[in-house]
Amino acid sequence: MDNRLSRRGFLKMAGAGTIALTLIWSILQAGDSKAGEKPNIVYILADDMGWGDLGCQNRDSKIPTPNLDRLANQGIRFTDAHSPSAEGRGSRYGLLTGRYPWRTKLIAGVQQCWRSSAIEHGRLTVGSLLQQHGYDTACIGKWHLGMDWPTTDGKAPICVGRTRTEDGRTNVDFTKPIANGPTALGFDYYFGVLATHFSPYCFIENEHTFGIPSLRKKDIPGCPGPMIEGWRLDEILPALMNKAVEYIDAKGGRSANKAFRQTKGKPFFLYLPLTAPRTPVVPNEQFQGSSGAGAYGDFVHQVDYVVGRVADTLERNGFGGNTLVIFTSDNGSHGRDGKNMMGGFGSVLEHGHNPSGPWRGIKTDIWEGGHRVPFVAWWPSRIAADTVSDETICHVDLIATAAAILDVRLPQGAGEDSCNILPALCGEKGAGPIREATVHCSGNGVLAIRRGKWKLIPHLGSGGASRPAAVKPEAGGPKGQLYDLETDPGETKNLWLQQPGIVEELSTLLEKYRG
Repeated sequence: MDNRLSRRGFLKMAGAGTIALTLIWSILQAGDSKAGEKPNIVYILADDMGWGDLGCQNRDSKIPTPNLDRLANQGIRFTDAHSPSAEGRGSRYGLLTGRYPWRTKLIAGVQQCWRSSAIEHGRLTVGSLLQQHGYDTACIGKWHLGMDWPTTDGKAPICVGRTRTEDGRTNVDFTKPIANGPTALGFDYYFGVLATHFSPYCFIENEHTFGIPSLRKKDIPGCPGPMIEGWRLDEILPALMNKAVEYIDAKGGRSANKAFRQTKGKPFFLYLPLTAPRTPVVPNEQFQGSSGAGAYGDFVHQVDYVVGRVADTLERNGFGGNTLVIFTSDNGSHGRDGKNMMGGFGSVLEHGHNPSGPWRGIKTDIWEGGHRVPFVAWWPSRIAADTVSDETICHVDLIATAAAILDVRLPQGAGEDSCNILPALCGEKGAGPIREATVHCSGNGVLAIRRGKWKLIPHLGSGGASRPAAVKPEAGGPKGQLYDLETDPGETKNLWLQQPGIVEELSTLLEKYRG
């Protein structure tokens, strides 16, 4: 049955068609899996989407998220999931390697155009682990982890943040293959962009740009650099969605695209890092005005639509029963309302919508709103429907969980910060928490540690990239921050002076993790 929806039909259903949506998502559970069959894995990563954007966990959300809500109702929703960093580049590194991003100097600072690969040569990634065990692997979307670009003169690429020329020219040679990108790090196929605000402004497929970017960027936000003719920001997310649909169709034998390996019957891993709802905020016309949270809310609504299309395509190809689908975000929301594609930090609050929900802070902050993110998983053959878990988990846990699914051990030195969350996904209750503790990282490298209900930030101030990392403590006052998230989820009452024993314990534990 082909249950794809027209744009107009989808919006009508999203607003009023609860019964129809229930039927669609009921069909998705119908797939069967054979005993011992390796599951397909689809990991969808939103860009700067907040915990409070999902209707299923924020009753005050002003954004329709029918597909994500249904995915949660038919699977499991984690309320205490965290990105390994409060900014995207570090989170993507941690997600793929199972290693906290603050452990490597390659992550330090903001990722600039043309910067070299952040993943160290020879480091095991989720993609390469699954490749080694018979999976076809694809990354479709925003990479944001650097690549090694060939140049015409053998020198470092000319770019903003390193060197720049007055006429905007570059010494990058777009006719030659790019080294140390996704296809060198565990993915058989790649299609996507470095980032929407970085040059080159064009798509990349495998080791080459999709065409030769020869024009100077203009009239769109982002760093200077070359752009392909006809480049449109609002066409990026639909292109990624369509490519993901085409890839899944190819795995089901419905597409003969020669760019994909034609290996029907082989398990696949699709890593789908989206470019939304991050700035530039550019929802397509059919989503404009569809939420009560400005252009930002409309862009989140479009992300929800992408999730629905991916899930529908899995079912249409018979993959519904034995595919683990995970949806989450790379960090918290920036809270920009999207006015003129941008908007000020926190401006979406003027619409009566808080992307962070009950949590304090926004993207880049060490407070919860910077790194506590939505996390929904759906796997009909293994995950019970309508499950909610308060287990503390982190994106770095993916590689250990993949190893558990494969029933293999990670090699020494790989995924050193990763924990197996498969029992929590499948609703199994252990004797204690899966993670002893979790180390959080702000946008500018301030660390915090969480164990149980306690969270220690050994600094005053937010630790956000756009704010001071620390504030000079007053005489006799607290030197840092300690919060009881069980009774104070908004991190409003600093217990540093009242709980010196907890401060000492967690400080010692943090130093242990830092090595």
